Amino acid sequence: MCGIIGVIGERNATPILVEGLKRLEYRGYDSAGIAVLQGDKLQLARVKGKLTYLENYLAANPCTGRVGIGHTRWATHGPPTQENAHPHTSPRVAVVHNGIIENYQQLRQMLQQEGVVFQSATDTEVVPHLIERELQTGLEPEAAVRAAIRQLEGAFALGIIVRGEADLLFAVRRGSPLLVGLGEGENFIASDAAPLVPYTRQIIFLQDNDVVLLRRDSVQITNLAGERVHRPVKYSQVSAAITDKWPYRHYMQKEIFEQPTVLGETLKGLIDAAQRCVLLDDSLERIDLAAIKGVNIVACGTSWHAGLVGRYWIEAFAQVPVSVDIASEYRYREPPALPDSITMVISQSGETADTLAALRFARQRGEPVVAIVNVPESTIAREADAVLYTQAGPEIGVASTKAFTTQLVVLACFAVAFGKARGCLDRSQEAALVEELLHIPAMMEQVLVQDEAILAVARSWMHAAGFLFLGRGSCFPVALEGALKLKEITYIHAEGYAAGEMKHGPIALIDEQLPVVVLAPQGPLYDKVVSNLEEARARGGRLLVVTTAVEGEALVAAEAVLTIAPSGVLATPILYVAPLQLLAYHMAVLKGTDVDQPRNLAKSVTVE
Repeated sequence: MCGIIGVIGERNATPILVEGLKRLEYRGYDSAGIAVLQGDKLQLARVKGKLTYLENYLAANPCTGRVGIGHTRWATHGPPTQENAHPHTSPRVAVVHNGIIENYQQLRQMLQQEGVVFQSATDTEVVPHLIERELQTGLEPEAAVRAAIRQLEGAFALGIIVRGEADLLFAVRRGSPLLVGLGEGENFIASDAAPLVPYTRQIIFLQDNDVVLLRRDSVQITNLAGERVHRPVKYSQVSAAITDKWPYRHYMQKEIFEQPTVLGETLKGLIDAAQRCVLLDDSLERIDLAAIKGVNIVACGTSWHAGLVGRYWIEAFAQVPVSVDIASEYRYREPPALPDSITMVISQSGETADTLAALRFARQRGEPVVAIVNVPESTIAREADAVLYTQAGPEIGVASTKAFTTQLVVLACFAVAFGKARGCLDRSQEAALVEELLHIPAMMEQVLVQDEAILAVARSWMHAAGFLFLGRGSCFPVALEGALKLKEITYIHAEGYAAGEMKHGPIALIDEQLPVVVLAPQGPLYDKVVSNLEEARARGGRLLVVTTAVEGEALVAAEAVLTIAPSGVLATPILYVAPLQLLAYHMAVLKGTDVDQPRNLAKSVTVE
């Protein structure tokens, strides 16, 4: 994986491919390349590293043609090298691929026995050689592509061009997302809508085992048997300004400071401010919340942390048990089906492979699925029984920030609506919680005002070899998220722990060199957190305390203190994550790492 773009038309394909790849950079990648057909000549340009290297290569080695495919790769099979970069080729075929070919070892061995010499360590390279093999039997390109696809196992999205076929571009989807863009005298394929919006907003979302033949003036979609199938044309809402980060230095910085706005936009679609009530009836019309007796939340990474916070709220307000699973583990542990339960999946992109697999597993068992996603056009949004949308807008930085906090707002509104439906919250309680939610955007602005103070902390701690983040209650998942942000973009090892668990192992790490970040909002658990803070201080730990309190012996001993205004049960975890986002951001900038596209990471993880 990570990003695919393809075009067939009357214009030179190369600038369109390169611009499309730029609009896919946010997905994360470690190499890039294009293949373009010019007459009967297949031209290939591939580089390790950033797209600037590809642009430099193309400036010295121009490629021109009216049909081409491009790819940004996030390494799965084989290290990030020029040889492993896409597209991969055989004498007549070029292929770009997202996903994993699970039986590639058997296919590779078969082809090697037939004399094929492989140039890469990837699973993808078997695909062009399989198509080439079928072409050598005399099959036409369309039949050869179908015959090769039938031999593949796994998940894949493919863009394919064939030498000698200057008016033909193939696309195939199974498992990994792929869409078609319809233009005037030109047509496109892409992993998502972002690279297509400068040229068209007419989008077709492909389904599993769709095989597409694109020509300059036509698009034909068939199944593996060659039978025509109909897929509706949708109008994309993605903004063409997706790549604009002005006036900020990085997308992550921009997205952190967009949080007051996007939190307000998300709330606007979920509550009636005048009546102080939550309005989810339209979104959840197929789900009878009053009848639900259990919730299973499934997600990955940052979205899993959001689910962990949501569990505290749902159990408190709706009085039903909630389990929270990592999606890559969920369907393999054979969880029992519980009557009258729902599965809730959370994904920023709506394309996360493990989360999508969990959704399908739940639906096979007859469980209603509620999705929380940021992309209305995503696969998860289309396949769930009900969808609650975050209004975060495009999130380009690989390390999620505003998507996380908007997910929390959606979970908070869901928990309130759930509690009301079950009769566990009365009207006055609902109104009080909605009032708290309405104040979150303004409170977030006040937290972000401390940016300079957080930068000062980052300067003093940027050389630390490791960090420990501690929290209790709903701030425990926030500690996990703070540690994740630091790991993702600074490459410093960090651990998040429930503060009460510190003495069961992590306390062995604490010495005069270890920064310990303690989340200590005032409330029922404050005194217990202070006790844990004192335990860290007694071992010489360097303390950063994020708290509501403005005085106390524990704070006097802290190396740094960040204060947040008093907040309620819903606002606290949302507000307390912002200083941790800024701490990670500033430390990454000071250390000179790639903030928006950290090494080894991808924004949309479309493989298991």
